Amino acid sequence: MVFSSLFFLYLFLPILLIAYFVSSNSTYRNWVLILFSYAFYAWGEPIWGILLFLASMLGYLFALGIERTRGTWPSKVLFITAIVVNISLLGFFKYAGFIVGNLNAILPLHLPSPQVGLPIGISFFTFEIICYLTDVFKGTIRAARSPRKILLYVSFFPHLVAGPIIRYSDIEQQLDHPQVSLAKFSQGISRFLLGLGKKVLLANLLGEVAAQLLSPGSSSASVLGMWFGICLFALQIYFDFSGYSDMAIGLGKMFGIDLRENFNYPYISKSAGDFWRRWNMSLGGFFRDYVYIPLGGNRRFYVRNLFVVWFLTGFWHGASWNFIIWGLYFGVLIYLERQFLLKWLEKLPVFFSHAYALFIILIGWVWFYFTDFRQAIKALSIMFGITSRPFVTTEVQIYFHENELLFIAGILLSTPLLRWMIQHITERSPKLGTSLTAVGSQLINIAILVTATILLVGSSYNPFLYYRF
Repeated sequence: MVFSSLFFLYLFLPILLIAYFVSSNSTYRNWVLILFSYAFYAWGEPIWGILLFLASMLGYLFALGIERTRGTWPSKVLFITAIVVNISLLGFFKYAGFIVGNLNAILPLHLPSPQVGLPIGISFFTFEIICYLTDVFKGTIRAARSPRKILLYVSFFPHLVAGPIIRYSDIEQQLDHPQVSLAKFSQGISRFLLGLGKKVLLANLLGEVAAQLLSPGSSSASVLGMWFGICLFALQIYFDFSGYSDMAIGLGKMFGIDLRENFNYPYISKSAGDFWRRWNMSLGGFFRDYVYIPLGGNRRFYVRNLFVVWFLTGFWHGASWNFIIWGLYFGVLIYLERQFLLKWLEKLPVFFSHAYALFIILIGWVWFYFTDFRQAIKALSIMFGITSRPFVTTEVQIYFHENELLFIAGILLSTPLLRWMIQHITERSPKLGTSLTAVGSQLINIAILVTATILLVGSSYNPFLYYRF
């Protein structure tokens, strides 16, 4: 099930809200959220609900054992065992086929490739369980005494299948005492509809055009067409993933739970490092706090730690070499920036820093988009004029003119320009700014819901890109 579906919008969510607000008892509300979260998760493949339950209960039991034996060697053994179990589950379902395939390619083993499906969101909920176990082991939080709290922490449907990655300490108190209010519920609706608009009105439309242009094997492929296509994909994946995060945060607010922010206008970055401080911030925070710093951070083996993190960042996104290359590509750039690039860029006007960041980000998205290594190389060779292809074709010109307003809207809305304008009006005329914001937000909410509904009725293209990770 996806948030941007008519079934979710007009049946699942209304029934859930009615069931949730029937009673103010927090235990009752928690169980309602757990049951509906499992129904949401198991909608497509019910069997994965069993995996989610088992992973959650193992985390609950391991945490209790780790806490009760803290300070002794059994605590460390339990912690290591728990981490190995979780990583093994993730490895089996997500990476077993990749590992076996590469071993067969290198060695004459002829191992059978495991025929297993990929449970949606396994990368996200595995990392959340690891966060919980690590924090219990370090003593920064207490292990939950009630399995209900862990079941809800892991399964809470707004963040379950595509993040943001949350830590138990972020919502521990909120699980028992959610801050439910009419004002917060209203904020949640607005935030959810903002995300819905990003997804349905922008990401879906941008993605359909990008798919037509990003075909390096096509006879109509051209230099400008490939650049235009990868720009569209860059906007698509931003609005797709940030839209999902907005919807997740909005849904959390409806139930009185605050989830952490996950995006901060990444396309206004001035470097690769700046981009990753703004893009999927919860994932970056996980690798910083649970991998990079424990390995030694900047204090020792800095280069090793850096490249371990970026290898894992790429590999986390998918069991494919293109994702590993994508991760290491950013690792190399961040290393070079720390060595000398940032010093060079600081001496130039800020425009050059922004241009540099956009250029390297777009090249990175080529590796992300094409899971086939040869296709990625072919696309890059076309983009840089190495392959003999026309600079622009009639088809590209038609695509551009038919979608230029969509393209311009995507560029503007991926920056904080609109927010700055509203702040400026509010500062100059507080009453006018407040009135315009209140009235405008309601009109925008209604327009988004109506337009999105119309588009969803007649569209079959509605994927969430990060569901596959």
